[in-house]
Amino acid sequence: MNETLIYTIAILVGLGLIAAVVLYFVAQKFKVYEDPRIDETEAMLPGANCGGCGFAGCRAMAEALVKQDDISALYCPVGGAATMKAVAEYLGKAVAEKEPMVAVVRCGGTSCNRARINTFDGARSCAVEASLYGGETGCTFGCLGNGDCTRVCNFDAIHMNPETGLPEVDEEKCTACGACVKACPKQIIELRKKGPKGRRVWVNCVNRDKGAITRKACTVGCIGCGKCVKTCPFEAITLENNVAYIDPAKCRLCRKCVAVCPTGAIVEVGFPARKPETAAATAQAQTQVSAQQETTIAQQQQEGGEQHA
Repeated sequence: MNETLIYTIAILVGLGLIAAVVLYFVAQKFKVYEDPRIDETEAMLPGANCGGCGFAGCRAMAEALVKQDDISALYCPVGGAATMKAVAEYLGKAVAEKEPMVAVVRCGGTSCNRARINTFDGARSCAVEASLYGGETGCTFGCLGNGDCTRVCNFDAIHMNPETGLPEVDEEKCTACGACVKACPKQIIELRKKGPKGRRVWVNCVNRDKGAITRKACTVGCIGCGKCVKTCPFEAITLENNVAYIDPAKCRLCRKCVAVCPTGAIVEVGFPARKPETAAATAQAQTQVSAQQETTIAQQQQEGGEQHA
C-alpha cells in the first residue's frame, strides 16, 4: 500500500518536472522580445489615448516611435512640441517641428443668419439627422447644431452656444486631436494653425451652392464672388465649387480679403481692434461690394426665371 503511494507520488513529480522543462523550452522558443524603451516612451506621452496621432492609443504610438527610424511624420497633438522633443532626445532621433494647431468651426450660420424652414423631430444627433435629410435650414452644408462634436471631445474644449446654435472652440483647451473633425458629418470643423499670437483668417463657410441660393439661405455665407481671390497678393485663396478657401500655409494675414468680402464670410481672429477710420473704410468697401453683388445675384435670378419660363 505504502509502496504504491510512493510510486504514484514519484510518477506525478516526474511528470511535473518533465512538463516544466517542456514549457520552459517552449517559452524560450516562442517568447516575444519587447524593447523596454516602449514602456519609458509611453510614460512620457500624455496618456490621453485620443487617437489624434493616428494610432489606437498611446501604447501603439510609443511602439511606433521606438521601432521606426524616421519619426518625423509622427506627432502627438496633445503633448505637443515639448513632448515630442523630449521623446526624440530620449530615443536619440530627430523629430520635425510643427506649429500648434486648433480646431476651427467653418460655419457662421447662427440662428439669426440662417432662418429655420422646418423642424427635425428625431434623435438629437448630427449623424442621424445628416443621414436623413439636409437639415432644418435652407443651407444643406452648414452646422446641424446637435453637438456630436462636443460629445466626443475628451478635453472639454468645444461647447454649443445656446444663443447662436453653433459649437465654439476653447483654444486654450483644444489639443487638436481631431476627434470633433471626425465626428462632424458636414465636415465644417477643420484643424488649422493657431498662427502667430493666435491670429488666424479663414472663410467661415463651406456652402457650395451658387451665390443666389447661398445668400437666400444664409446672410453671411460665401457667394463665390471671387473678390477675395483677386485681392489676395499672396495667391493664398482659391475658389472652387462656388466657395472660397484660404490656404493657411500661404496666408500672410494681411486681411485685405476681409475688407472686400461683401457678406462678411471671412473671419479674422486674434488681431488688435482696427482703427476707427480703417474700420469705417472697410465697412464702406463691403457695402459697395455687397451692392454690386446684390445686383449680380438679382440678374442671375432673373435670368434663371426666364430660362425656367
